[in-house]
Amino acid sequence: MDRFNAQNTQDDFLEYSGGDTQASQYDYNEFSLDSTLNSQQTLDGSQSQFIEPDLTGVDEIDPFQDLTIVERELPDHACRYCGIHAVSSVARCVTCSKWFCNSRGNTSGSHIINHLVRAKHKEVALHPDSTLGETTLECYNCGCRNVFLLGFIPAKSDTVVVLLCRQPCAAMPSSKDMNWDTSQWLPLIDDRCFLPWLVKVPSEQEQLRARQITAHQINKLEELWKDNTEATLEDLEKPGIDDEPQPVLLRYEDAYQYQNIFGPLVKMEADYDKKLKESQTQDDIVVRWDIGLNQKRIAWFYLPKLESGEVRLAVGDELRLRYRGELHQSWECVGHVIKIPNNVSDEVGLELRRNDNTPVECTHNFSVDFVWKSTSFDRMQAAMKTFAVDETSVSGYIYHKLLGHEVDPQVLRTQMPKRFSAPNLPELNHSQVYAVKSVLQKPLSLIQGPPGTGKTVTSATIVYHLAKMNPGQVLVCAPSNVAVDQLTEKIHATGLKVVRLTAKSREALDSPVSFLTLHEQVHNNDTNVELQKLIQLKTEQEC
Repeated sequence: MDRFNAQNTQDDFLEYSGGDTQASQYDYNEFSLDSTLNSQQTLDGSQSQFIEPDLTGVDEIDPFQDLTIVERELPDHACRYCGIHAVSSVARCVTCSKWFCNSRGNTSGSHIINHLVRAKHKEVALHPDSTLGETTLECYNCGCRNVFLLGFIPAKSDTVVVLLCRQPCAAMPSSKDMNWDTSQWLPLIDDRCFLPWLVKVPSEQEQLRARQITAHQINKLEELWKDNTEATLEDLEKPGIDDEPQPVLLRYEDAYQYQNIFGPLVKMEADYDKKLKESQTQDDIVVRWDIGLNQKRIAWFYLPKLESGEVRLAVGDELRLRYRGELHQSWECVGHVIKIPNNVSDEVGLELRRNDNTPVECTHNFSVDFVWKSTSFDRMQAAMKTFAVDETSVSGYIYHKLLGHEVDPQVLRTQMPKRFSAPNLPELNHSQVYAVKSVLQKPLSLIQGPPGTGKTVTSATIVYHLAKMNPGQVLVCAPSNVAVDQLTEKIHATGLKVVRLTAKSREALDSPVSFLTLHEQVHNNDTNVELQKLIQLKTEQEC
């Protein structure tokens, strides 16, 4: 349902339901013993008067004795964080089918919004017994279910509100209904909570009775749900859940201590990256089969998550295609991506490693898994192991510097250039000249500065002088491909011969320095006729 009748529900939106802890004949705010007795007398037909109750033994009652029972008997639609279960105050995450309330508790946002953000889920449904009924929130015009894009506008002639997504429906309403006043569009989420007429905020009494949960506990619980969807807060108390790795130190006794601290951290990062990669599996994929020029099977299909921007894909990435239907025995095969969506087609092309027993007669009931590669993490672990066991792996100066030891400063004897600014690069200022001069005389240097202060130009100038001072090659690295491209462009401007090395998965991506990449330089080298034929064959296959 995406159009809500507001005529009979306006009053209901303005009051919060109680905790369902009393008989139906009592008002939701009658929580005291006195008010309960008075209400009961009125219902019996007698005049309202105060009757002193018999409170013998009341002091012996433990008000918290049934707390564990209440916790254990919570309904399925209770908030998985705090336990609040008023049907008008909870909403269901469509992706994982867990229920959460619209209460903030001890966090900055409501529990349902906290979960959606941390789990990266976007679809929400209301409770069947709520005022608006079992409604999955979606755009009335296009069917978009991303609640972070949804808003509402009142219709001009009816007592209804219409849900529309921000773009493009709220900006350009179609002819589906021209009675919409799009200038009054407002988001469904305000101040990190759903609007109270949509999902009520629990009453103060309900929040006081609810389980108190901290943001730290929420983070831990969300992490547990990635491995065990039925995990509860009680599972956080189990041994090993809160075990933290050793903290990083400023100084290390030796390389073994360095490895013992950073090794587990790298493993944790690898485990998380693997879990994230494997969670991107997509089911119900429709496949179109083809054969490439090299006689290998090619599967063509669409990836909805790729179109929505939830996942990234590049040429050369490995995917696992699986079939679990009834028309063929279970089958799976790994292949590499040879085409990604472009202006011509939104299809993904996957070249399979083998052709045996491929279910080419089937087109439906396929699943696609993203294959995780541990190469970069394995290299980190191998480098730390070598650093620990091989004393000659790095120079003594770098060894002690990495461990944080005090090292006497060293000055390299070099012939300093007469002019520090490099050709075709901006003139250096005094601080940049000092930085270049300092780097050329030290075995290890660090240059820091805010954006726009010329660090890239300074780095390119340093590389230029290093290449001129030494006959060998200079290896330039950076933490991102964008940074490497910028450095490549600047260094090339100085007149040096530059070769940009890229991963195979990035060879199909355009960049301003594509002509300097290794594969492009090989491709443009026409001295080897046989190589040119092979390159042409590969290009025709990918087209």
